[in-house]
Amino acid sequence: MPLIANPATLYGIGEPELVLADGFKMRPGTARAYLAMKEAAAADGIAMAVTSSYRDFERQLAIWNGKAEGKRPILDANGQPLDAKSLSDNALIDAILLWSALPGCSRHHLGTDIDVYAPDNISRDALKLELPEYEPHGPCHGLSCWLDANANRFGFFRPYQAGKSGVSPEPWHLSFAPEAEPLMAGFDLSALATHLERAPLALKSAVLLRLDELVERYVRFYAAPPVTEPSV
Repeated sequence: MPLIANPATLYGIGEPELVLADGFKMRPGTARAYLAMKEAAAADGIAMAVTSSYRDFERQLAIWNGKAEGKRPILDANGQPLDAKSLSDNALIDAILLWSALPGCSRHHLGTDIDVYAPDNISRDALKLELPEYEPHGPCHGLSCWLDANANRFGFFRPYQAGKSGVSPEPWHLSFAPEAEPLMAGFDLSALATHLERAPLALKSAVLLRLDELVERYVRFYAAPPVTEPSV
């Protein structure tokens, strides 16, 4: 069965073939690789859990609109709060895209990307998915170091890294390259535009005027996976 049986699933429209792993929806290959990676981490004394996986268009739309309308916090590149009302439409778009994807553009739509944390050191409710949690002295630092050394063995890579992606660094975000990369190759700008034109999207006019630029910067510009083959 081809990965893109329904091209609309690339944009979170309709659900691709997914299975549950630790209660979270993922593509089958991603789920198998994640569970193998989790088992290997546990053998090294590192606990790992998922806090987010597959996300559909409507969920991403709610996140986007919440930020655009000032109902959800917006952070600058340093993680400091911004006042949405003080920003122009274009500045607001850029601020949101530092940390949150445009609907139809989230890698979480693919079912191949997961956000992970260290459940032994912080609860999911307390987790904020902010950089200090994954840096030295943060509750997820040990897990982050283990992933630095081992994630690639299982086919996972970090697409969002400093200087290598339009999106700000997200050490918690892992993508399963064997499934994600073929899907990303099928991403089509005109199809995305059609879905956005039909959606009740905040800042729609400003987004559509810049869509080509935004896709190049925030969708196509990401840290490429290592060329080595996974060992599992």
